[in-house]
Amino acid sequence: MSHDSLQRRFDREIEKMGVRIKDANQLKLAENVFDEVTLLALYRLVHKKEISAIGGSISTGKEANIFHGQRGEEAVAIKIYRIGSASFKAMSEYITGDPRFTSVRKTRKELVFAWTRKEYSNLSRAWEAGVPVPKPFLFERNILLMEFLGEDEIPFPQLRHVEMEAPEEVYETILVQMKRLYDEARLVHADLSEYNILLADEVYFIDMGQSVTLDHPQAFSFLFRDIANINRFFRKKCTTRTDKEIFREVVGPDFLEP
Repeated sequence: MSHDSLQRRFDREIEKMGVRIKDANQLKLAENVFDEVTLLALYRLVHKKEISAIGGSISTGKEANIFHGQRGEEAVAIKIYRIGSASFKAMSEYITGDPRFTSVRKTRKELVFAWTRKEYSNLSRAWEAGVPVPKPFLFERNILLMEFLGEDEIPFPQLRHVEMEAPEEVYETILVQMKRLYDEARLVHADLSEYNILLADEVYFIDMGQSVTLDHPQAFSFLFRDIANINRFFRKKCTTRTDKEIFREVVGPDFLEP
């Protein structure tokens, strides 16, 4: 079945269930996102009444597209990992060595499914630990449903786009949440930067598919890189501490830093 035929069938089926497509033209243009596997996963979520409306694109990343949606009256973000264009090599680096995913078969599709499950698991651990992240609701194959962080269908801005009145306070808040992520969730973000932090009433950590548990062989190297990224961004905005000082504070004074 061609992509157009599959899309039309999908549109007809979910229309019967009363689900609104807010930006049909935009969805039809996203052929590299809405393949057969994705449409089937979306159909399942709609059938389970987990999605009541599908809106326009919020963002397009290296591995995934995020769309605005609704789950009843609640605004949600629908994150769809692209199976056809996902970076097999990049994902493998973070999954290999993670004891939670030792049985994952290394096909592209299975790797993307595992990555989606991994982000859901990471977000759940962070949320339960009190780290400000989007609350995860559920996942289905390569689709992750989570809390929408924004207002009026407009997401909160990335840190890099915000003119901060008190950058020192934001800097210290980020360091506190990094330590909480480490101490309480037992996770390292592994890709923390001004691109993966949103800023509104507080800071929010996002994009946690690559995040690793502390028993991952590269966990502490990833942590050191996260710290260096945050210091690089804030160095021209406020007084920062050294990378090694922050590292020791997060992991404890007895750990030998990389």
